[in-house]
Amino acid sequence: MQRSRVNDIIEDAHDFVRSHGWILPPFADWSPDRLKIEVAGGAHLIRDRRMGWDITDYGQGRFDTMGLILFTIRNGSHANVAAGRGMLYAEKMLISDVDQLSPMHRHDRKTEDIINKGGGTLVLELFTATPDGGIDEGAPVEVLCDGIPRHLPPGGHLKLAPGESVTLEPHHWHAFWGEGARVLIGEVSNVNDDVTDNIFREPIGRFSDITEDVAPLRLLVSDYDRWLA
Repeated sequence: MQRSRVNDIIEDAHDFVRSHGWILPPFADWSPDRLKIEVAGGAHLIRDRRMGWDITDYGQGRFDTMGLILFTIRNGSHANVAAGRGMLYAEKMLISDVDQLSPMHRHDRKTEDIINKGGGTLVLELFTATPDGGIDEGAPVEVLCDGIPRHLPPGGHLKLAPGESVTLEPHHWHAFWGEGARVLIGEVSNVNDDVTDNIFREPIGRFSDITEDVAPLRLLVSDYDRWLA
């Protein structure tokens, strides 16, 4: 994915979030130089907990049909989890375009609420995990939608209108996309770790491979190790 495309996607995404009445934290607007200064001056948790922009095509090079826009607003740490106190949660804002697939995956540790914050319909394809973590093609799926149990067949499609949500636990395999219009999505979860806690059905990557055709206007969380070491 070219950096120029990433720059354009971030600017457009920021406008889309604002159009729904949501405002991202100030560091969403920081240039790479400003982020370096702030991290060196004490804002190292932004780097260490990978808060910020995440534009992914899952390493497949076809963002329009397989991709996702994410912004991690806040995130706890594994140390907090081990201690059983402190920030044990995370929050993200996501954008999924019409028929733009976030491919089938699950998490080993993370339980997450996925909330349709506005726009079109969010469609999720769901499976239950086998005891060894694979996909059970024959098992029905049960999820909570705003606290109410919903039952679907294996591979069933759950459709969330704006305002509706679903709770996904580690045994829920899920893929999702927008229907009808672009969707603004909220995610509330326990501590998030996108480096180690994404298990995909297909052998694909979690982050984009970036071609540096222009300078970045904003850094991605996947840039931090290289730019903010």
